[in-house]
Amino acid sequence: MGTRTRTPKINLIGLSKNEYKGQPSTLCKGCGHNSIASQIIQVAYDLNIRPHEIIKLSGIGCSSKSPAYFLGMSHGFNSLHGRMPSIGTGALMANHHLKAIGVSGDGDTASIGMGQFKHVLRRNVRMVYIIENNGVYGLTKGQFSATADEGDELKYAGKNELPPIDICMEAIMAGAGFVARSFSGDAKQVRELLKAALSHRGTAVLDIISPCVAFNNVDTSSKSYGFGREHEAPLHDFGWVPPALEIEIEEHEPGTLRDIIMHDGSHIQLRKLQEDYDPTNRMEALRLLEETEHSEEFVTGLIYFNPVRESLAEAANLPDTPLALLPDEVIRPSKESLADVMASLQ
Repeated sequence: MGTRTRTPKINLIGLSKNEYKGQPSTLCKGCGHNSIASQIIQVAYDLNIRPHEIIKLSGIGCSSKSPAYFLGMSHGFNSLHGRMPSIGTGALMANHHLKAIGVSGDGDTASIGMGQFKHVLRRNVRMVYIIENNGVYGLTKGQFSATADEGDELKYAGKNELPPIDICMEAIMAGAGFVARSFSGDAKQVRELLKAALSHRGTAVLDIISPCVAFNNVDTSSKSYGFGREHEAPLHDFGWVPPALEIEIEEHEPGTLRDIIMHDGSHIQLRKLQEDYDPTNRMEALRLLEETEHSEEFVTGLIYFNPVRESLAEAANLPDTPLALLPDEVIRPSKESLADVMASLQ
């Protein structure tokens, strides 16, 4: 008898899930970053994303190696430490039809890249900005990052005497319209948040706690697997519904279902779990983050959402044809017009 060959399942554009994969990971076995890469692969397959329409961006650090491990047919750019937002801004101004997935880390974003992070949010560049947050510089042997908990003690780094930076709070204050927090061990929530983030018109920030198994996986750290499992408090059961599907809202006990329409026609569905939380209330989002920091709750889900604000491309009134595809006669001034300019300066 011959060997039976199993035909891989393909999505609506004719691609198998394997075609969305990247290179084999060189990160530590069990690293949360690998789980996030796996969810990006699954989401791209589920959403029938065309790889050439996605650009992958990163800076420096363990997290910034991640784009090599997903969407192998998509173009990627590994930039300087903390400078990924500038590369993304330039690329997406040149071609605003592209979608960007930027992967950074807590060191790459909250330390050397904080200025870049704040300004990409202020400009509202349309990209999914993922922070793989583990509280340490894993690539350079475990020094504390700016998101490490005050009082943390690590074998090689000593004791952290400084208060942590809350990336979600910084994002809301800078004007981001989509701010969420998740845990790399919660695959379903990460997937649904990624789907919604890819549909957002501006910068969508996903602060994903992704434990470092080599240097910072002690249960006293809020960036560890143990802490995440024990203290995770989801705000809601999160679901994303593509625009092609009929939206059905049913009564459901013990909570209620809130349906939020996004600008592209897709829907976010939030089912109340623990409290009557409104993610469209900016001050409530800031209050929640401040409150849960003091109570040591690890709150996950969509923390803040504002679909109204224009993206940078929309605010700049870019033409439908991307700047990168305009012909020379449109983007280059004529010899006569240049001569007129030079003459006016004499």
